[in-house]
Amino acid sequence: MQPPSRTASRRPAVERIACWSARHSVITVLAWVALASAAFFGGKLLGTVSQPQYDPGQSGTAERMLSQLHVVTPAAESVLITPRRTAAGETYGTDAQLRQAVSQVAAALRARPWAAVDVRSPAGPGGRSLVSRSGRSALVTFNVAGPHAKVDTTVAADQAAVASVQARYPGVIVAEAGAASTDRAANALLSHDFRQAGLTSGPITLILLLVVFGALIAAGIPVLLAGSAVMITVSLLAIPSRWLPIGQGTSEIVLIIGMAVGVDYTLFYLRREREERAAGATFGQAVRTAAATSGRAIVVSGLTVMVCMAGLFLTGIDEFTGFAFGTIAVVGVAVAGALTALPALLSLLGPWADRGRIPFLGKARTTARPSRLWTAVVSRVVRRPALWGGLAAAALLALAYPALGMKTQNPAIDLPPSLPVVRKLDQIQQAFPGGPALQARASSGGPIRPPVTGTTVADGRAVVVSVPLAGTGTNVVSDQALLALRDTILPATVGAVPHVSYAVTGTTANSYDFTAALRHSAPLVFTTVAVLAFLLLLVAFRSLAIPLMSILLNLLSVGAAYGLITLVFQDGHLAGLLGAGTSGAITGWVPLFMFVFLFGLSMDYHVFILSRIRELRTGGMTTTDAVVGGIASSGGVVTSAAAIMVAVFSIFATLSTVDLKTIGVGLAFAVFIDATVVRGVCVPAALALLGDRSWYLPRVPSLPRSPAPLARARGEEPG
Repeated sequence: MQPPSRTASRRPAVERIACWSARHSVITVLAWVALASAAFFGGKLLGTVSQPQYDPGQSGTAERMLSQLHVVTPAAESVLITPRRTAAGETYGTDAQLRQAVSQVAAALRARPWAAVDVRSPAGPGGRSLVSRSGRSALVTFNVAGPHAKVDTTVAADQAAVASVQARYPGVIVAEAGAASTDRAANALLSHDFRQAGLTSGPITLILLLVVFGALIAAGIPVLLAGSAVMITVSLLAIPSRWLPIGQGTSEIVLIIGMAVGVDYTLFYLRREREERAAGATFGQAVRTAAATSGRAIVVSGLTVMVCMAGLFLTGIDEFTGFAFGTIAVVGVAVAGALTALPALLSLLGPWADRGRIPFLGKARTTARPSRLWTAVVSRVVRRPALWGGLAAAALLALAYPALGMKTQNPAIDLPPSLPVVRKLDQIQQAFPGGPALQARASSGGPIRPPVTGTTVADGRAVVVSVPLAGTGTNVVSDQALLALRDTILPATVGAVPHVSYAVTGTTANSYDFTAALRHSAPLVFTTVAVLAFLLLLVAFRSLAIPLMSILLNLLSVGAAYGLITLVFQDGHLAGLLGAGTSGAITGWVPLFMFVFLFGLSMDYHVFILSRIRELRTGGMTTTDAVVGGIASSGGVVTSAAAIMVAVFSIFATLSTVDLKTIGVGLAFAVFIDATVVRGVCVPAALALLGDRSWYLPRVPSLPRSPAPLARARGEEPG
């Protein structure tokens, strides 16, 4: 027996918003188009401002001190000049062609004072350190001139000057590399990779949606709404970029998250709307029921994803601040679009949403039916939940086991070895191990290596001291030298001078402080995200067991992903198939980013499935029947959404840098495991074992009890 239908005033806000949007479909769609247009043109007009991004810890303190003093540390470049074939006994002092090439490089750079300053060569003062120990190679060093923000453009003029010398001396290798040229190559490579990923992911998503829906118009709706949500968010980032460090990578992260959740939310809504129509509801009734059920799940899911992404704020790392703000914003916009523009668009299209059917797929896909596969699987699981749940949990724990040996470090350069600038850096390192300044090594082998040089800046108010450290710059030896400098040498020298403040930054300091910040903030991020997700799910499902189960299962899927990336990218198993080398460790920021990312996306599916199970349970079914019916009716759309995500994330495994490959493989694998083993086996097994205890909640006055079962209001239009 169905309870009486609720009055409009008692309907949840989600339902009222969706119904209003469906009734005023033209106004709502025009408002969404106006928002997208205003955001696009407003963003173009304002432009994104590049706020400075400071490293965490003492490195960031030093960078802020330099910024306040208006001191910009120039990007250093080196040009290696070495013969392609060296005659026996021939050196820089005896090879006239080599000396001429060195002279020509120095002259070409000095002729461009707007592009190169502080040019040093072996022919100048202190030039002996710029000749290799073997005497067969020489270096010309310089700093890139001009504003720091334009260094990538300026260094191109320096590279052109060096290339002109190379063209005149084919018998000599003239190779330039350094901070600016490496950064320029990295930016170009990443831009190319993300452009290719964007061009590839769009058609793949559309093709998979055609398979899911069997109709061209229906398949285009998720892409349209998700794409518009991404465009609106990226354009609106121009506003917070005026006071927040919105980095270059933020737009790419917004694209990934926005397309993922935007497509998911639209799939969930469309699936329920079709299911209601297949059950005999009118279009208006179907929209209303979809809003009250899937719409509510979308809101809960969106809030959970936003809470998880907010965990990045706790790292204290400026780059993650931009990621967190951008992802939270795009999820919020996607939720708003699913509650307003989507029902309005469906109301406008009506039966046209099922037009453009694909041969052999159209008739089957445009009618929503429970999944026979998931019905069979879940029915077996709930009959023997301890066996199936135990096997699934054991398998996930086995996959997660290698993660116990995970090591993290930040590579000095995360670029493919085949890239020309990387090969040039290797050539310079081989000829001048440790850099030209370290050729005259201290005989004591201590942490500091001469020469130590200082430069007065800011009208004499500060001194910038260059202190070469032992080691390669990012290894344990360099870290120990840095700590000796910070904790022992400086306090005993500069620290003894009254009213003087100091801080250490640089390549070694940046890497060390970044790793330390991640290590210290990771427990806080993990705990906070888990606690907030628990509280949100507790309120949403009015159950104590559901949020605990959800968090434990999410940790299992994240652990399995950690285990896989450890095996592949740390231990080197199958890394060759992906074109990835291994440094024996995982890039430091990847595990934390993956945790936040996966925890949010996993909750996306989890909330949708549990909402359907809860709806059937409050409608009078037993917990076991509700589990089978809920997963059978929602498992197909979750599998479809997961297939799209796996396909998109797999594209990132084909990109050039190891950290992006790692994220692509880890995310694709975790989503696959989450949508199959976790949601298809672990969830039903856990709920079947708990039985009615799944819905237990101690009586807490601040938490309302479960509402009355949802009624399908036959004969009512939206409103």
